[in-house]
Amino acid sequence: MAEHDISGKKVAFLLTDGVEQIELTSPWNAVKEAGGEPVLVSPKKGSIQGFDGMDKGETFTVDLDVADADAADFDALVLPGGVVNADFLRVDKNAQQFARAFFEAHKPVASICHGPWLLIDAGVVKGRDLTSYHTLATDLKNAGANWTDEEVVVDQGFVTSRNPDDLPAFNDKLIEEIAEGEHAGQHA
Repeated sequence: MAEHDISGKKVAFLLTDGVEQIELTSPWNAVKEAGGEPVLVSPKKGSIQGFDGMDKGETFTVDLDVADADAADFDALVLPGGVVNADFLRVDKNAQQFARAFFEAHKPVASICHGPWLLIDAGVVKGRDLTSYHTLATDLKNAGANWTDEEVVVDQGFVTSRNPDDLPAFNDKLIEEIAEGEHAGQHA
C-alpha cells in the first residue's frame, strides 16, 4: 500500500508517440496503486507508440485528445520523457496551453527526463528549481530555470527527475505532491 492515498484524484498523463515507455508505465502504476485515476491525454488519436530507448515498445490507447482536455477536470499532470515524444509535444499549442493551465491553477505537475522541454514552450520554467535529462540543461537555463543535476527536485508542487533510474524517487514525490493538493507557490 502506498504511503499516500490519492483516491478520487484524476491524473492526466500528457504524451505522444516516442514516449519512453518506463517513464509512462512506472508513474502510471504508482498513481493506480495509490488509488488515483490515470488518464492518457495526447494530441494523437487512437494509440501511441512507446519506446524502450531506441527500440519500439508497447502501444497505449489514448483516452482523451489534448484539444478537448481541460485542466480543471484533473488534480495533477504527469509529463513522461522520451526525446521524440517531448519534441512533438513542445510545438503543439494545445499541449502547451494544457500544461500551462496546471501551473496557473496551482496544481501538481511532475515531469521526467525530456518532459520539461514542453514546459519551456509553455512559458512556465522561469525562476523555477528543476532537473531533467542533462542534455536539456542549457535550454532550461536559457529559459530562466534554476537547473541542478539531482535525482528529484520539488519546487512548490512541481516535481522533476532526470531519467528512468530516478523513477522510485520521482514516483514517491509525485504521489506525495498529489496527496497534498494545490500549492499556492505553484505558478506559471
